Order: sequence, then structure tokens, then C-alpha cells
Amino acid sequence: MSRYRSRPRPTLNRLTAAAIATVACVCVSATPADATGTDTEPVVSRGVTIPAFYNPPAQLPAANGTLIRQEPLPLGLSLPGLDGRTLPGTATRLMYKSTDSSGQAVAVTGAYIEPSAQWKGDGPRPLVAVASGTMGQGDQCAPSYALEHPLTVSGETLSVGYDNLAVYRLLAAGAAVVVTDYAGLGATDRLHTYVNRLDEGHAVLDAVRAARALPGTSLTSASRVGLYGYSEGGGATASAAELQPTYAPDVHLAGTYAGAPPADLTAVMKGIDGSALVSALGWAINGFVQAYPEMRSLAEANLNDAGREALADASTMCVGESVVHYGFTRSTAWTTSGKSVADIIAAEPRAQAVLDDQRIGTLKPVGPVRVATGVQDDIVPHAQARQLALDWCRKGGNITYDAIELPNLGDRILTNHLAPLLTDQGTAISWLTDRLEGEPATSNCWTMPFQR
Repeated sequence: MSRYRSRPRPTLNRLTAAAIATVACVCVSATPADATGTDTEPVVSRGVTIPAFYNPPAQLPAANGTLIRQEPLPLGLSLPGLDGRTLPGTATRLMYKSTDSSGQAVAVTGAYIEPSAQWKGDGPRPLVAVASGTMGQGDQCAPSYALEHPLTVSGETLSVGYDNLAVYRLLAAGAAVVVTDYAGLGATDRLHTYVNRLDEGHAVLDAVRAARALPGTSLTSASRVGLYGYSEGGGATASAAELQPTYAPDVHLAGTYAGAPPADLTAVMKGIDGSALVSALGWAINGFVQAYPEMRSLAEANLNDAGREALADASTMCVGESVVHYGFTRSTAWTTSGKSVADIIAAEPRAQAVLDDQRIGTLKPVGPVRVATGVQDDIVPHAQARQLALDWCRKGGNITYDAIELPNLGDRILTNHLAPLLTDQGTAISWLTDRLEGEPATSNCWTMPFQR
């Protein structure tokens, strides 16, 4: 009989142990997964049993993007088609190999959806890698899980698969879609390294490789590839576009959409502190402590008991319950000195160096990129997203920049951040579809002095 147990809420020592990136340090089971990943003790995270599929095997393949395993994935929202094919398509859950920011092998989960709709554009059916916006840090928040369970509600968690809308719109256009869960979101061997540009950029590019390797799809070697992401996903696709020439030269990008990208984490950290999404600050700290051991002593020295508890609690949360439990909290309540996390990091060169290394915009992106940002966005601040476009323009990138003009819908309550996601989505998908059809994009960098 299988034994069920809750995923433990990590202590500060667990969150900050030097070897936290290993299975032993964020282990969610008493015994490692076997070679096929069928751990006999399912993980239960905040009342949600995580399928055994998400338990990585002890040994990972060498090549990035290699499929580790696959299984059918029932979509939570689907309809029978007149021709017998399920609408919007047939989904497969994936686990594939990637490389994390420390150069170590990591298993990443996700999903591939073969659309029922025909591709009517030029060339073979294209592929879009969708990088989800912020879902949380608990394994039950994984985007692939949200495709099966668009609304996950228990007495302890609340997760909404809001990016499913973009996925379904892309499928309706006839594009195949691969969704990445990122490192540690879904896969049960580690914490999700939230807004880590290397982990996320690698996961996006390797998702493309994994989709190509999946047998029985309509993809061909000539299928054009596009990237789509907003918020955390916008940072992931922006990072992938920069990293492609060196990390994945075999993945040729026809176009990349990066909406509201968190390109400068120093600025973003100030934006989310005290907001409805303040838990994102905890997710980022948890992830960076896991990935960068030099952050351990800083966390140990500066977090008080309330901070330790908040970070441990947040590590298994999705966005829904995080807003309820911690929304509008100031990070000054989590520190021994009463200083904000941003002020503490600014005063510590080692910590600031970690954030500086996360800056997106230091490399020239490959292919055309559309950067869109709401001028009222105060969660992922507009100014730093605009600066990313400027940085890329100065490097000669093929950049389409759009400032989304909307009224102020309420300070720090997520509305100014979420509204552009919805109002600009049709334009974003249309722009990306044009790239997948082979239509060229012309940079509008010259218009930036006239755009906010």
C-alpha cells in the first residue's frame, strides 16, 4: 500500500543548506525515486497528491532536451470534435533533461499539445513554447498540472491555470504548443528557482528540444519555433532569446513574445514588496538560496522568526493562497533589523552580485522579439521592462516595443499587472503567428523616444 505524506514545510536551514539543490536537501520523500520515477510514496503538497510521474529518476540523461518519460495528459477543458478528434488537441505530459544555473543536470516537467486544428500558414505546423506566468512554488502549482486541473482548490491551496487561455488560443491557430513547468515546479526533487534567468531560459529551450523528440507528432525539422511568455514567463522567454545562440544553437527562433518581463530583479523586488504578490519575494529568496550557496549566510543573519516561517510557508504555496495569507506584507516584518530585503541586499555586495547576474538585456537576443509592458504596471515595473527593450535596441536587436496604455486600475493589487496580459494577448498572439508564418518583423526601436 502506498504511504501518503505531506510535503514538509522547509526550515530555514533546509532552505539555506549549501546542498539544497540536491535531492537530499529538498527531498520530499524518504527514499529516492527509482529509475522509472515511480516512487512508492506519493508527495502530497497542501492537500494535493502529486502524480508519481513528477518524481525524477535517480539518473538523468546527458543531452539537454532528452525525453526522460511521457504519458497521456487529459486536458481539464476539452470537447469532442465532429471528426472524432478531441478539441483543442491531444496532450502528453513530459519530463525532460535540462541544465540549471550551476551547470548541473535537472529534470524538468511540462506538456506537449498536438492541436486538432489545421495549420493554414506557410510551411509545416509550427511549435510555440509557452512559459507560464507566476504560479507559485508548490508542486501543485505546475502549469502542466493546471492543464489537467485548471482550478485546484483544497482547504490549503488555490491555483488557477490562467495561461491556459493563451495555450488554447495558440492551439486554435493550428500551432503545436509545449509548456514548461520550469526547474522544480512540479518535479519533486527541488524547489522552483523562481525568476532565475538561466534555469528558466534553459527550461524553455530544452522544452522545444523535448517536443521535437516526442514521437508521433506533426512537427518536422522545418517547423518554425516561437516563444510566448508574460510576467515570469516573459522573463523566461526573454532569457531564452538571449541564451539561444550559445545554449541551444539548434533551436532557431522565428519570434519571441516577452510580456512584462522581470528583467531587473532589483527594481522588481521593490515593486512587489508590500504588494498583493509579496510572496513572490519569498519565492525568489528561496530559489536563490538554493541556487547560490553564498546567499545562505545572508539569509541566516537577517531573517527573523516571522521571516523564516513566511519563506518556509511560501515554498509550498500557489498564488491564490499566498495573496490571502501574506498579501500587502512588508518585508521589513521579516528581518531582524527592520530593513527591507531590498535595502539589505543593496548593502551586501555578494547578494547584489547575484541579482546583477540575473539581469536580462546584457546579451543580444536572436530573431525578432516583441516586448510589451503596461505603463501602469507597478508589480513588474514598467520602467525596467522598457529599459530591457532599450538595452536590446542598442545592441542591434530586432525589437518591437509596445507600451500598453491603460488607466491606473489600483496600486499594488495586481490589476495593473494583469490587465495588459488580457488586453494585449490577442495582439501578442497575432504578432507571433505572423512570425510563425514566415512574415518578417521590422524593428520599431526608432519609436521608443515617442513611447512611454
